Amino acid sequence: MQESTMEQLWRTSHLSGGNLAYVDELYELYLTDPNSVPDEWRDYFDTLPVPEGLPSKDIPHHVIRQQFLEIGRRRHGTAAGTQAGDSVAAEHERKQVKVLQLINAYRVRGHQKARLDPLGLMEREHVEDLELEYHGLTAADLDTEFQTGPLCFGEEKLPLRTIIQYLEETYCDAIGVEYMHIVNTEERRWIQQRMESVRSHPQYDTERKLHTLERLTAAEGLEKYLGSRYPGTKRFGLEGGESLIPMVDELIQRSGMAGAKEVVIGMAHRGRLNVLVNTFGKNPKDLFDEFEGKVTLNEGVGDVKYHQGFSSNVLTPGGEVHLALAFNPSHLEIVSPVVEGSVRARQRRRRDDKGDLVVPIVMHGDAAFAGQGVVMETFQMSQTRGFKTGGTVHIVINNQVGFTTHKREDARSTEYCTDVAKMVQAPIFHVNGDDPEAVVYVTQLALDFRNTFKKDVVIDLFCYRRRGHNEA
Repeated sequence: MQESTMEQLWRTSHLSGGNLAYVDELYELYLTDPNSVPDEWRDYFDTLPVPEGLPSKDIPHHVIRQQFLEIGRRRHGTAAGTQAGDSVAAEHERKQVKVLQLINAYRVRGHQKARLDPLGLMEREHVEDLELEYHGLTAADLDTEFQTGPLCFGEEKLPLRTIIQYLEETYCDAIGVEYMHIVNTEERRWIQQRMESVRSHPQYDTERKLHTLERLTAAEGLEKYLGSRYPGTKRFGLEGGESLIPMVDELIQRSGMAGAKEVVIGMAHRGRLNVLVNTFGKNPKDLFDEFEGKVTLNEGVGDVKYHQGFSSNVLTPGGEVHLALAFNPSHLEIVSPVVEGSVRARQRRRRDDKGDLVVPIVMHGDAAFAGQGVVMETFQMSQTRGFKTGGTVHIVINNQVGFTTHKREDARSTEYCTDVAKMVQAPIFHVNGDDPEAVVYVTQLALDFRNTFKKDVVIDLFCYRRRGHNEA
């Protein structure tokens, strides 16, 4: 359905000419420090389209003015210098190169140092590349100022100590990102700018935090109620991974804000009952009737309750969005191509060639994502002309336990269960499920990347199973 002229005017009224100076000042602040502007403006600037062929980030005016001032100073300065001064300058330039190498090491391997496991049981190898000594630097250099080079921290020069602190906050805290395998420079720079500008810690207002808390409380409350009312009944609960609910909520709300009209979701059994009630709005009474065996075959399908599909409409900042949850049998990953086909058909019906109006979301288990070949096959078709859907958001509910094993060396040959996604150069955002604000931030990043570049993206949600494989 086309947006009416009145809706367009209402949605963009804040950009009228009378607000030009105010909006320009806000944008200047955003380019320097995105946390310095309100949430709604940061979200708006984050989703601005980037003209083809131009850098992914604008340059603040104050930087350009400073460059012209430096040119003027050099022109009127003296060219004299002592031999000792030249030697010091040469040594500083040599160390500057080492600092740039250290920065690149954090971008490539910082995720291996990130605190991803909520239980703290994950074994991490020591990353030598992130040590000062590996790059020929020492503790004596920590207070020396160096050029930040390609970093997007908003400062041209910083002490080495501060550079390392910011890199640790960006790449080694609750979020670990793998993106340096991507060949496209624009995509890499986009991720760097979005993460480094806020150091992976955007400042959310109280309203946003309370909404996240409400979603977490709803997820946990349902699981506790089902556990106490139906003890020992198999339900594949979400205990330990409750942050999936605020993540899916953010995906839907942000998709609607970006103009999407439909969201199609595919998932396995774990957490499905929670998603049905707290995301799709299924009546809890109907769920309780299914637990108590009150639903007969002539009232619906004859499958178990944690394989059921559903559809509903929800309100978002961009209008009403239709949600569809695909039915799923026991074969965990077979729903992935089903969702892609459904999305492709809906896009064709809407004449949505770019994938703006219908968004696919597929949730996976960690062992199934690494172990089932249909995952690779679906990735391989994701950019083909006949089957692409404008990018899929993949969520791996990584509870770090397969059906029979928890040891990595018994389950797969790769460091992460998500390594298969590198075959299509998809960025992979690993996030600690016990840090809900980091989960929300990664969700925003992933969806914006999908909407900007029309490619698949993976969120690896590290969590755990509080009650094992099932509750029976």
